[in-house]
Amino acid sequence: MALNIETPALLFSATSLILLAYTNRFLTIAQIVRSLKKNYDEKENKSILLEIKNLNLRLTLIRYMQMFGVMSLFLSVLAMMLLFIEQQLFGIYIFGLSLLSLLISLGVSFWEISISVNALRLHLSDLADKEVN
Repeated sequence: MALNIETPALLFSATSLILLAYTNRFLTIAQIVRSLKKNYDEKENKSILLEIKNLNLRLTLIRYMQMFGVMSLFLSVLAMMLLFIEQQLFGIYIFGLSLLSLLISLGVSFWEISISVNALRLHLSDLADKEVN
């Protein structure tokens, strides 16, 4: 199997956009946590504490998403360097690891999205219960 130096370069734009999306999610959740922490300090409501714990898990997952996304980009650059110095076999293996890292990042992203959707459904169920009564 032959791998051209352009192939790993294809991941650059996709990975950069994914990392930007991950960063935006992180910043949004961090802002929500700060707001909820302020509310919890004032009211000490247990539901706020549970929400903060949920968001803390999501922040941890986003950290792993970012870590594996950056690792994918790093390995992609390393693969390009190996291909440039004509180390074809090592370049292929490193590029394979880059793809695996990106796949892990996307899988963790799917997990984090699932948690987010479940939390939103919980909020919506509270509203549905109030409409019935």
